[in-house]
Amino acid sequence: MIDIGANLTHDSFDKDRDEVIKQARTAGVESFIITGSDVSCSEKAMQLAHQYEDCCYATAGIHPHHASEFNGETEAQLQTLLNNNKVVAVGETGLDYFRDFSPRPAQIFSFEQHIQLAIDNEMPMFLHQREAHVDFQPILKEHRDKLNHVVVHCFTDNEKALFDYLDLDCYIGITGWICDERRGSHLLDLVKNIPLSRLLIETDSPYLMPRNLDPKPKTRRNEPKYLPHIADFIAQQVGLSSDELITITAENSKTFFNI
Repeated sequence: MIDIGANLTHDSFDKDRDEVIKQARTAGVESFIITGSDVSCSEKAMQLAHQYEDCCYATAGIHPHHASEFNGETEAQLQTLLNNNKVVAVGETGLDYFRDFSPRPAQIFSFEQHIQLAIDNEMPMFLHQREAHVDFQPILKEHRDKLNHVVVHCFTDNEKALFDYLDLDCYIGITGWICDERRGSHLLDLVKNIPLSRLLIETDSPYLMPRNLDPKPKTRRNEPKYLPHIADFIAQQVGLSSDELITITAENSKTFFNI
C-alpha cells in the first residue's frame, strides 16, 4: 500500500514518528507521500523523506489556509524544494471556502501560481478543494491540458464535482471520510463511479480517523497504519478483494508520482 497523503510533519508525531512509520510498514504500508502545507512544512517533509529514504517522499506547496503567505520569496523557496529528488508533487494547493482562513482572492492567486510551478516543472499536482468547486473547476480546466497528473485528494464532494474531475482526467484520493456514517455515506455509492485506474487511497493522518475502527483507538490521532482498514472498506464498496484494490491503487500511486 501507498499512503498518498500523510501529514507526518505534524507535531503530534514528534515524539514517536519512527514508531508510527514502523507500525504502518508492519501493517503493509510500503511508502508514504508526506504532505507539504506551507514552506516550513514542505521543507520538513523533504527532510523526512531523506531521513526515511527507503519509504518516504514529499510534496511541496502552500495549503489554501496559508495562501496569504504566497509571494515571490515563498515561490522561490518552493522552486528550490521542487528541484529536490525526494519531492514528487506540487501541493498541497487549491481552494477552501469552508474555512476561508485566507481571503478567496489570495487563495485563487496562490492556486494559479502553483499551477504554473507544476507546468514549469512538469510535475503532478496534489490538490485540495472544499466547498469551492464553483471556482476550482474552471481554474483547473483552463490549465489542464498543460499539466501532468492531477489528484483531487481527500475527495468529499458530490456527484457533479466527481464527474467534473474525472472529465478532466484527474485521479481521486479517498480517505477514511468514507468510513464516517455521519458525513461520508454519500461516498459509498460515488466511489463505485471512480475508474479503478484513477483511484488512490490515503489517511490524511493525523486527521480523519476512520470512525468504524473496531476496537476504537484510545487516541483520536489517525495514523498511516489504518490505511489497510480504509482499503478493506473501499474494496467492499467496489466489489474487489482487498488484495486486488491494494495492488491497483499502489500501481496507480507509483505511476502518478513516478516512484
